[in-house]
Amino acid sequence: MNTPINGNDLKELGYAEGSLIGLALKCNRKRTGFTKEQMVEKYKNVLANPESYLEDALFGTLAQAIIDKANEKPEDFIALNQNPPAYALYGESHIEEGARKQMDVAMQLPVTVAGALMPDAHQGYGLPIGGVLATKNAIIPFGVGVDIGCRMALSIYDIPELFYYENEDKFKRELVAHSKFGAGHGFQGQYKSDHAVLERKEFNNHSFIKNLKDKAWSQLGSSGGGNHFVEFGILEFAQEDKVLNIAKGKYVALLTHSGSRGFGATVAGHYTKMAKEVCNLPEIAKNLAYLDLDSELGQEYWIAMNLAGDYAAACHEVIHDKMGKALGATVLAKVENHHNFAWKEQHKGEDVIVHRKGATPAGKGVMGIIPGSMTAPGFLVRGKGETQAINSASHGAGRQMSRTSAIKNISKNEMKSILKDHNVTLIGAGLDEAPMAYKDIHQVMAAQTDLVDVVATFTPKMVRMADDGSRED
Repeated sequence: MNTPINGNDLKELGYAEGSLIGLALKCNRKRTGFTKEQMVEKYKNVLANPESYLEDALFGTLAQAIIDKANEKPEDFIALNQNPPAYALYGESHIEEGARKQMDVAMQLPVTVAGALMPDAHQGYGLPIGGVLATKNAIIPFGVGVDIGCRMALSIYDIPELFYYENEDKFKRELVAHSKFGAGHGFQGQYKSDHAVLERKEFNNHSFIKNLKDKAWSQLGSSGGGNHFVEFGILEFAQEDKVLNIAKGKYVALLTHSGSRGFGATVAGHYTKMAKEVCNLPEIAKNLAYLDLDSELGQEYWIAMNLAGDYAAACHEVIHDKMGKALGATVLAKVENHHNFAWKEQHKGEDVIVHRKGATPAGKGVMGIIPGSMTAPGFLVRGKGETQAINSASHGAGRQMSRTSAIKNISKNEMKSILKDHNVTLIGAGLDEAPMAYKDIHQVMAAQTDLVDVVATFTPKMVRMADDGSRED
């Protein structure tokens, strides 16, 4: 039986966490005719005597990497700061150790000025999800994330709560008709939308992204996989909001969460690879490779990132316009915010680049949306401008179970039961997006009362996600 070998097996054999384990696992995927026991023995021998395996068809690359690793010297790498600045934590008791460790490393970068960890934080790649990092004239592609400009958008309609319950079939029909989901999925021919963002000169002038325009056009107005959604819900204002000019009451609202689709993911992958080639950080920090904003490569990424952010905004605009027209509704107010992005801002009087990877901008008076899960409320918030948090707040409830763990431990019946208990209609989604996979949003909000004020509460009623739970690629 071809029993798989995993990273933990390799660690037990003495392989250090990092790139060597990745290379070793590739060997395992290519193995032919070896049992697990035989592969384990091979791995031991390669680690102990790599020179003997340099010409081996299966293990040659791994053997060379082991030798190269053994010959590395500290002076070969950019030195990390051994006395990094402290960073603020919110909801510390609910943040996993993996996220803390990633943030600790990020604070050691020589370009780091300040940092903060939001209460929904969990481990990611490079900067943790929920991590906020201010740097001096440097941009970290994995500090922004793979889904560049991932965004929340909320349209508040002049539709009373009762109308939704009396017309659920209509809302479901329009939700299915005017949304499209899944990794790689897009529109064809007459079903393609159009938007001014596609006419941006960057698509013609930028050396890397000029070939991505067709993909961007086909996916305009669609949503990815994973935790991306389009949903109807009831938004309740406990009191009048004079800034938005909305009276106390309950309103039907449309809430969307998605990003820059395959376009943004391709940009992220390309410039992360480029950053790793020019920014030689130690193994522990390699996913935090950064680009100097004064360099040609840094400027290329900055331009591409901003275009991807504008493209993500355009995708939401297309969805919201389609839905508003289909419902014949008047939009009383619209609120939007990016996460997975970097901004030029000031922190304590210093010009910095603020990376918010899974964090909501929360400058004083800045509006944002913090969703829960499909059975938990979300919140329309107004930022307080807390300096210690680098003007940020959480971007959601945050995961308490990995996708793999959720699929293994949550049954379809359990998911159906909790949806029924909360009177939520779900279209699509995999078990990895089950409500139980997420932290308690009330706990998260309680940990950030210094960061935001709650303006209104959103209760999900009809949620659409990718049919197969796929993630964007």
